[in-house]
Amino acid sequence: MDYTMSLSVEADPFSAEETDQATPLTLRPIPRISIQAFCLTGEVAEVIDRTGKDRRVAKVHLIVRSGSIADATEFYRSASTPNLLILETHDEPQDLMDRLSGLAEVCDPSTKVVIIGHYNDVALYRELIRAGVSEYLVAPINLADVIGTISDIFVDPSAKPLGRTIAFIGAKGGVGSSTLAHNISWALSETFENEVVIADLDLPFGTANIDFDQDPPQGIAEAVFSPNRIDEVYLDRLLTECSKHLSLLAAPSSLERVYDFDAEAFSPIVETAQRTAPTVILDIPHGWTSWISTTLARADEIVITAAPDLANLRNAKSLMDALKKLRPNDAAPRLILNQSGVPKKPEISASDFGSALGVKPLATIPFDPPTFGKAANAGRMIGQLNPKHPISQTINQVAFALAGRREVQGKKKPKLAAIFSRFTSKKK
Repeated sequence: MDYTMSLSVEADPFSAEETDQATPLTLRPIPRISIQAFCLTGEVAEVIDRTGKDRRVAKVHLIVRSGSIADATEFYRSASTPNLLILETHDEPQDLMDRLSGLAEVCDPSTKVVIIGHYNDVALYRELIRAGVSEYLVAPINLADVIGTISDIFVDPSAKPLGRTIAFIGAKGGVGSSTLAHNISWALSETFENEVVIADLDLPFGTANIDFDQDPPQGIAEAVFSPNRIDEVYLDRLLTECSKHLSLLAAPSSLERVYDFDAEAFSPIVETAQRTAPTVILDIPHGWTSWISTTLARADEIVITAAPDLANLRNAKSLMDALKKLRPNDAAPRLILNQSGVPKKPEISASDFGSALGVKPLATIPFDPPTFGKAANAGRMIGQLNPKHPISQTINQVAFALAGRREVQGKKKPKLAAIFSRFTSKKK
C-alpha cells in the first residue's frame, strides 16, 4: 500500500467543494450503527453533518458535537461510546498519541475510531493504525472521504459480520424467556444507544408484537418463505420500528399454515440481519428441532432462562450438554433464573441450580406478576414504566454483561499496556 498517496490531499479524486453526487454510487448502504463526531472546525463539522443526510447513511444515528479529543474523553467518562467515533484534532503527533491514550481509558472495546488530523505524516499514520485506530484522514475532507471510510470499516465484504447474535431459549415453556429477551433488547438499545434487531422465531405463537404493541403487516414469515429474496434492502422493509434504536422482525403468530423448517431455514435471515445491526436478538421457542439446534450452534451468545424447579434443572442440563457438543470451543450458555420466590412453591436455590450445571447464574429475577403483567398489558417494557424498579436494574445489569461493555461509573482504569487494545483495528 502506498501510504503517501493515501494521505496526500492532491491524490484525492474528490474535491472538498463537491456535493453528494460525487460520492461513489457503488457504495452499499451503511448498516444501523451509531456515529458520534467531535469537531474543531466548522468545515469538518459541515461535511460530517452533510454525511448524515446522504441516502447511504439513512439508517445511521449520527450526532455531531463541537470539541477536542480531551472534550470527548471527559464526555465518555459518563456515557457509552458509539459504534464509530470520529475525532478532529490539531494535535502534533506525540501529543495526539498521548490524547488517545487518555481516550482509550473510557472507550468501549467494540468502538472503532477515525481520526481527522491536520498533519500529512506517514509515520503518524502507521503508528495510529498499529495502535488500533481504524483510519486517519487529513483535512480538508469531503463527503466521499467520510462515507468511503465508514463503508470500508462496516461494509467490507471480507470483514467480520457487524452484528453479534444473542439467542434466548427457555429450559421449559412458560418460564419467561421471550419476556426477558424483549426487555433486555430494549435495555441494550436504550442504554448504549445502539441499534438492536429482535427476530421472533416462534412463528405460530410469538409474542414480541404484543409485548411491543405492534401489528406489522409482514415480518419474518415473508423472509423465511422467500430465501432467494433476502438481502439488506428486503430485510429492512420487513422490520418494524419499536423505538428509536430497536427494530422487530415479527412473527405472524398465526396457525393458517404449518411451520416445518429444515436446518438452514433461518440462516440467511440471521446472516443478513448481522450485516445490518450491531446486536441481533434471537427469540427462540422452547423445543429441539434441526433448525433450533443449528441456530443455537451458530449464535455468538446463548441465554437459557429457567425457573428454579426440578423439571427446569433437568431440561437446562440437557440443553447445556447438547450445546457443549455443538459448540466445543465456545463458552457455556448464560443462565438466568426467573420466577424465583413463588409463594408456597418449593424451589432449588440459585447456588444449587448453578452448581448442578457448572455455571453461575447471570441473574435471579423474582416472581412478580403485577409488574410483568402491567408492562405486558400496556405493550411496554418494565424499564419504560418504572426505570427505578429493582427488576429494571437487574435487566440493565444483564444488558451490560451480554454486551461486554464497561460500566460508565465506578470503572477501573486499565493498565497502560492494554490501553490501545481497546480500539478494534481494521485490517489493511
